Amino acid sequence: MLKGLKKHKGTLLIIVLMVLVYEITTDIFNILDPLLFPGLKIIISTLIASLPELFKGLLSSLNLLIPSFTLSLVLGVSLGLVVGWYKPIRTNVTPIIYGLSPIPPTLYIPYAIMLLPTFWHSSAFIIFIGSFWPIINGTIHGVSIIEQKYIDNARTLEIRGVKLLFKIILPAALLTILGGIGTGLNFSFILLTIAEMFAARSGLGYFIQYYADFSEYNKVLAGLLFMSFFIIIVMTIFSKIQKRMLHWRTNK
Repeated sequence: MLKGLKKHKGTLLIIVLMVLVYEITTDIFNILDPLLFPGLKIIISTLIASLPELFKGLLSSLNLLIPSFTLSLVLGVSLGLVVGWYKPIRTNVTPIIYGLSPIPPTLYIPYAIMLLPTFWHSSAFIIFIGSFWPIINGTIHGVSIIEQKYIDNARTLEIRGVKLLFKIILPAALLTILGGIGTGLNFSFILLTIAEMFAARSGLGYFIQYYADFSEYNKVLAGLLFMSFFIIIVMTIFSKIQKRMLHWRTNK
């Protein structure tokens, strides 16, 4: 723990400064609107009082986030490997991906609501499509830039098929693939909040939107803090996994 605190002392310093600035502009000098920006004492007490509701919302959010992101991860990586490895497929498919991937997932919302059977499926689709594109793009790019000499050396050693995939292709493309997965994970959190705001009756996004509609901004900020802590934990775990999977890299 001490090692972690020492490593992130700059981060802690920035957080302390942000807290001080917020406290000065709210409770001390009342510069900011107290309705929109309640003091830290109010936010913290509200956060503590709302923890049962927030944890319940977290479980609901995870019930939506995990299946959606898992599907995008599995399809994004598997299809990306196929498209990236076979040049004829890559030549014909990548222009379509370039055309579809920049479309904001929120534009699909009315179609998702109309075509899919439930609001849960609509929300899951929005999260899936938003995280799918970065993952498949990262995988395609990672596979397509593998130096040909590695493939030639593997074939000389009679490494083919599944062994070639797991021993050569995946390790060589892993850095870019994980970069795409990290981007997709970030997008999934953003889209989770958006999806829950329009089509959910529970979850962290719903919690924030519900109390914003009633101008209870102490609960809105408490919900945002809770969500931020959760995202930090998830992204830290992902970073640890990423470093473990890329242990062979010297630049860590």
